[in-house]
Amino acid sequence: MWKVDLHSHTIFSKDCLTRTEDTIARARSIGLDKLAITEHDNLAGALRAKELAPDLIIVGEEIMTTHGELIAYFVKEEVPRGLSPQEAIRRLRDQGAVVAIPHPLDSLRNSAMGMSSVLEVIDMVDALEVRNARCVRPQDNLAAMSLAQARGLLTTAGSDAHIPFELGRCYTEMPEFEDDAESFIDALQYAKPMGKESPFWPHLMSTWAKWRKRIRPVPYGGVLHSYKKSR
Repeated sequence: MWKVDLHSHTIFSKDCLTRTEDTIARARSIGLDKLAITEHDNLAGALRAKELAPDLIIVGEEIMTTHGELIAYFVKEEVPRGLSPQEAIRRLRDQGAVVAIPHPLDSLRNSAMGMSSVLEVIDMVDALEVRNARCVRPQDNLAAMSLAQARGLLTTAGSDAHIPFELGRCYTEMPEFEDDAESFIDALQYAKPMGKESPFWPHLMSTWAKWRKRIRPVPYGGVLHSYKKSR
């Protein structure tokens, strides 16, 4: 069985300062077989990581809709923030991506959809993320698992890492799969969410990253990475 972390960020996200190379090195050192890079509202970070480690990286995106975030895997074309969940899902489906809802019932996270919005689109997605290491309240992850089981949905787990320490805190144990959406979905039928929640202090690092980028853009890879205010 593979150890797959299906939710992570690098310096290409507004609340992260971790270089892509450091993320890749950490993932390999802890024995991850695959790592999804799911930057906030862009594909640049995932594509950069895929160039550096094609055997390891799944190209993904975490997308802020008008009613909370979606997460997608094997994304080919960037989907912009600010769309309705239904329109974002349609655009992802049109390109053959796998669609899930991250931290769906996290009661302390503004970007979580929450039960009412989840129920509006639950029949349009492939999976629910039922174990997110950045959920401060473990019962919110348990509630997501209960909902997935009640609705017969596939389940995923991911660290939501913004610093290297967090990688692999939660992960998806699943059979090997090819580097395409169809094979991934087949393997996800037999997946098991694993791991435990991270401590609170990594959240403080994300807050610092936002302020750092507000004050002064961070140079990396010939690009200045700055904070982009959410709409």
